[in-house]
Order: sequence, then C-alpha cells, then structure tokens
Amino acid sequence: MDIAAFQHLYTSVLWAAFSASVLFGFIAQRTQFCTMGAISDIVNMGSWTRMRMWGMAVGVASVGFYGMGWLGWIDTGKTIYTTGRVLWLSAIAGGLLFGFGMVLASGCGSKTLVRIGAGSLKSLVVFFVMGFTAFATLRGFLAVWRVNSVDRVAFDLPAGGSIPMWLSYGLGLPGDLAGLLTALLIGGALVIWALFSADFRNANSIFGGVGLGLVVVLMWWISGHMGFVAEHPETLDAVYLTTNSGRMESFTFTAPMAYSLDWMIHFSDTSKILTLGVVSVAGVVVGAGLDALLSRNFRWEGFRSTQDTALHMAGAVCMGVGGVTALGCTVGQGLSGLSTLSLTSLIAVASIMGGAWVGFRFQVWLIERE
Repeated sequence: MDIAAFQHLYTSVLWAAFSASVLFGFIAQRTQFCTMGAISDIVNMGSWTRMRMWGMAVGVASVGFYGMGWLGWIDTGKTIYTTGRVLWLSAIAGGLLFGFGMVLASGCGSKTLVRIGAGSLKSLVVFFVMGFTAFATLRGFLAVWRVNSVDRVAFDLPAGGSIPMWLSYGLGLPGDLAGLLTALLIGGALVIWALFSADFRNANSIFGGVGLGLVVVLMWWISGHMGFVAEHPETLDAVYLTTNSGRMESFTFTAPMAYSLDWMIHFSDTSKILTLGVVSVAGVVVGAGLDALLSRNFRWEGFRSTQDTALHMAGAVCMGVGGVTALGCTVGQGLSGLSTLSLTSLIAVASIMGGAWVGFRFQVWLIERE
C-alpha cells in the first residue's frame, strides 16, 4: 500500500465511523436509551425495561464481537479492555465517581451528546466541563495524581483480561473458539433475559437493544478490520487507523470529548488530526438531532436555577475525572468493554451502578432538605 492509498483509507475509515455514530445517536434518541435512566427506572418505578434494553445491547455486541473474531475478521486481543493488567482500583474509584456524576448531570457522556442534538444547552455546558476535566485527567495535573495513585494498584493475569482468554488458557481451547462459545453463552443469556419480560417485548425496546448492539459491533469492524493495515507504508508496522489508543476501538465518549476539544482548539496545528473518537462525538450529536427534528421532539432547554447549574457542572467534573480513571463510561466500559467480556469492564460497570445509586440517594437528600 502506497502513501496515497493509505491516506484514502484513513479518510474512508473516518467517514465510516462517523456514519456508524450517526446511527448510534439516532437509535439512542429514538428509543430513549440511557443507562442512568435505566437505573432510575429501577430505583424509582421498579421498571426493568430500559435495563433489559441495555442488557440485550451488551449480549448482541458480545456475540458479534467474538463472532467476528471466530471468522478471522478481527483480533479480539487487540483492545484496551483485554490486556492482562487489571487496574481494579482505578475501575472502582473511577466508576463510583462517574456513576455519581452522571446522576447530577442528568445523564452519562452518550446521553449528554444525544441531549445536545435534541436542543439541550444544559448538556452543552456539561460537554465542555466534562471534556476539560477529562483532558486534565488524561494529560494534565490530574493525570499525575491518577498515575501515581490508583493506577499503581493492579494485578496481572497471564491468560489475559477477558473471560474467554481464561477459558482458552485453562481448557486449551483455541482462542477464537473459546471467545465465540463464551459469548454465545453469556451474550445469549442476556438476550433471553431481556426477552423474558412481556413489558420489554415491543418494537421500540427490541430496536434499541438489537440496533445499538449491532452498531457497537459495526464500529469494532470499522476500526479492527477496515482500519487495520498490516504494514504502514512508512514504518512497516501494523497499525489501526484513526484510533487514539493505537488498538482497535468501539464507542466510548469520555476521552473522545477531551480529544474533540483539543482538536477544535488546535485546529490550525497540522499534527492534530481527526480520530475515530472525535468523529464519533460529532456523529452522535448529528444522529440524535436528526431524529429529534424528524419526530418533532427538538426543544431548547436551559438551566432552571443556580443550583441546577452547579449540580450539572459538578456532575460533569465527576464524569470527566471518573470516566478517564475507569478507562471508560457507561458505553465505553458498559457496551464496548462488556462486549469483550473483560474483567476490568465488569468491575467498572458495577462501580458505576453503585455510584449512581449514591447519586440518587444524594438527590433525595437534597429534596428532603428543601
């Protein structure tokens, strides 16, 4: 591959990632997909419908991810989620902080982008604050604290950081076969659990669960198959085009918000190039806005009070710091990470849900105090 073909492929991968992100935003807005909303429905109304949608999306994504690995389309070990080093304290601390913050900010990173597309100026403020604090936690003064504290507490798994890798190591099964079998078992169980409820079995819920799960799989294919180049024309190294991590990626929104702000601020710097994360942020906003306009649900929304503003900004700070520390958000660790059946993702998601519960209790305390 010559340099011209390489650059053309780079552009094609970006357009494909942007298109997949538009689909994500459209489906999330149409189906009201929201992890925080799912937890809120359980706590406040005892309804598990949106959580079942989330579970179905994880199940579909995991079967699709390891199905592509079994077919040889992607290398399932080339993600940040499947490395053998488990940053368990970072996942717990960051997850708790992110979960608490998303309650204060009325939604996680993906929901923030979806709400921006639907006309929320509140979420636009959350985006800027969250992106700034995420960047500070990635590269700034908070990064020094993160690296020298929670990131030092970890353990290594010789077999790798995902459940299929353990089975492959323990039972001597080929890695791709172990991945497919595990995904069919766990992912299939999640899909069956979702469909078990009569309340869930409607077009909107199934569309959200299956649709978002498939879009996550599509993004894995774009970055891991379409964007994989075995020999870079200049360095001759294998490379995953457009990814910030240097590995294949799917949807995640905390770090990409930081990269998006960095790209906009340093637009004239030719070293700042578009990446999969940056175009995914833009694509989700566009997709959500498209659905909001078509369904006539686009509404301008602002803050109600000073307290409302302060809570949303505090929540954005918590999400920016927590999302980077936990290596992902409710989509990054929740959908993309869990689709790899990663141990770190399981720890992070459990912590996010725990943090969200604390956030709901805090909101109740505020109401009672008033």
